[in-house]
Amino acid sequence: MIAAGRDLDALRQSVAPVPGAASGAVSASAQERERKMRSAAAHAARAHRLTTGPAWYPAAALPFLGGPVRTVRGAAYAADRLAYDVLSPLVRALPPATPDGRGDGMSEALMTLQKHAPEVVRAARAAAEVQADVHGLPRSTWLPAVDRARAGLARQIDHLGPVMTDASLAARVLPPLLGTQGERRYFLAFQNIAEARGTGGVPGAFAVLSADRGHLSFERFGNNTEMATTKTNLDLGADFTARYQGSDPTRVWANSNMSPHFPYAARIWAAAWREHTGERVDGVFAVDPATLSRLLRVTGPARMAGGTELTADNVVDLTERASYAMYDDVARRKAFFVEAARAAAAPLISATGDMRRLPALLVALNDAQRDGRLKVWSAHAAEQRLLESRPYSGALPETPGPFAGLVVNNAAGSKLDYYLDRSLVWEADGCSRGDRPVTATVTLTNRAPVSGLPGYVTLREDSPPYRTRPGDNRLLVSYYAGVGASLTGATLDGRPAQLAPGVERGHSVYTLDLELPAHSSRTLVLHLLEPHADRAPVLLRQSLVTPLRATLKPDGACHV
Repeated sequence: MIAAGRDLDALRQSVAPVPGAASGAVSASAQERERKMRSAAAHAARAHRLTTGPAWYPAAALPFLGGPVRTVRGAAYAADRLAYDVLSPLVRALPPATPDGRGDGMSEALMTLQKHAPEVVRAARAAAEVQADVHGLPRSTWLPAVDRARAGLARQIDHLGPVMTDASLAARVLPPLLGTQGERRYFLAFQNIAEARGTGGVPGAFAVLSADRGHLSFERFGNNTEMATTKTNLDLGADFTARYQGSDPTRVWANSNMSPHFPYAARIWAAAWREHTGERVDGVFAVDPATLSRLLRVTGPARMAGGTELTADNVVDLTERASYAMYDDVARRKAFFVEAARAAAAPLISATGDMRRLPALLVALNDAQRDGRLKVWSAHAAEQRLLESRPYSGALPETPGPFAGLVVNNAAGSKLDYYLDRSLVWEADGCSRGDRPVTATVTLTNRAPVSGLPGYVTLREDSPPYRTRPGDNRLLVSYYAGVGASLTGATLDGRPAQLAPGVERGHSVYTLDLELPAHSSRTLVLHLLEPHADRAPVLLRQSLVTPLRATLKPDGACHV
C-alpha cells in the first residue's frame, strides 16, 4: 500500500501544471508533453498493478479494516484510467508547439482538434465515470491519511470534470464554428457596461468577424448610431412579448438585450443586421471591455489612431469612465469606443496565428466566458443545442430547482452604472408544506460623482415628473427566482413594496422601478416560497463593471 501511494503521489506530480503555465507565453513542446504523459501513465500503471494482487481482494472485503484498502485500490484504478483514457487523448488533441511560434496558429490547432474529436469526446465520458467511481469510495476510514488522499483526488477530478466537458464540446463545435467546413461570418457586439442591460451592457460598438479555416479577420466596425433606426419583426414568443412589450426590444436597439437570456439578444441582433444590410450571419458573439483587458494581457498593448495606448490595466477605465470625461460630445465619445475596439482587434488577430501565445489566449477567453463576459450564439441549430448547455451560451436555464438572479437594467438613459455596487444575500429556512421559505436581500449603492463628467453621463434622459440631481440613477431591478416560486412579501428600505410579477423561461420574476440617488444605498428584501430542494441555488451573475457580491446560505435538508 505504501509503494502504491508513492506511485500515486508521483503521478500527481507528473501531471501537475507548471507554475505560470496558465498565463505563460510559451507552451510545452509536443515532446515534453509526451514525456510527462508517459511518466504519468507509468506511475498510474504501477500503482494499479500493485493494488490488484490476490492479497488485496480479501483485505478490501474485511469489515471496518478494509476501508483504506478499498480506497487505495479504487484510487489506483481511477488514476490508471485517468492517465490512459482521459489525459492521453487530451494531449494528442493539442497542436504541436514550436519554440519560435511559427506555424499556422489557430488553423493548425483546429485541424488537430477536429482530427482527434472522437477521442476527446470519449475521454470526457471516461472522466465522468472516473469522477463517479472516486466519489463512490469510502470517505471516512480508520486511516486519516488515506481519507485525505481520497478527498484530494476527488477535488482534482471535480476540477477536471468541467474542463473535459468543455473540451468535448469544443472538439465538436469549435472547428465548424471557426470555418473548417466553409467560411463563417459573425456579428460581434461590444457591450458598454457603463449602462446596464440584462446580458451585461447596452450594445455599443460592433464588428463583423469572418472565420475561414481558423483564419480570423474583421470586415468592418460600427457603433449603435448606425443600428438605432433598424427594426425587426422577430417573434420571440408570448412570454417574451408579455414581459418586454413596453420596452419593444425587437424594434429599439438600445433595449434589444434587456433580457438576461443571451440567445434572445443574439437573435435580435442577427435579424437586425440582416434587415440593415441584407446579410445573414452565422452567429453572434458578445464581449465587454473586461474581456478586452484579459486579451490585451496576452497580446500586449494596442495603440489607437490618436496615439492613446490601450493596455490590460487601463482599457476598462478608459472606455467606461475616462473617455466620458474626455469628450463632452456624444458622437466623439462613440467614435472613441469604436476606435478602441478596432485597435484591440489588431494584436488579437496577430496572436491567433502565434503558436506561442495561442494557449494563453485560449486561457484568457476561457476566463472571460467563466465570468459571463464572453457569450456565443450560433445560427446553426445543431451547434446551438450543444452550446446552450454551457455557461458561455448566456442561456437562462429552464430547469426547475433553486435559483437566484439579480438583473438590473438602466432606466435613466445615463452612463452611471460604472459606479454601481450590487450585493445579494440568499437565505433558505427549512421547509413549509413542501415549499421552502427563502429570503433574498438586494442592496444597491450608487457611487456616482455629481460633477466632473458631461451632462449626458450624469443627467437623466427619462425626463421624470419630479426633480432629480446630477448623478441620480434609475434602475429596473428584477429578481429571478426558481421555477414555481411565489412572492409572499417585499420591503424597500424597511417599508412594504409592490413588485411587478412576470415569468421568463419558466422562472418567476419580480421587478421594481427603483430610484437610486447619488451617494445612496437602497435595500430590497423579497420573501419567497420556493419548491423544496436540498441544495444551494444556481446563481445568475450579470457581468457589470463591479462584480456582484453574492452570499448563499442554504439551510438543512428538506424532508417531504
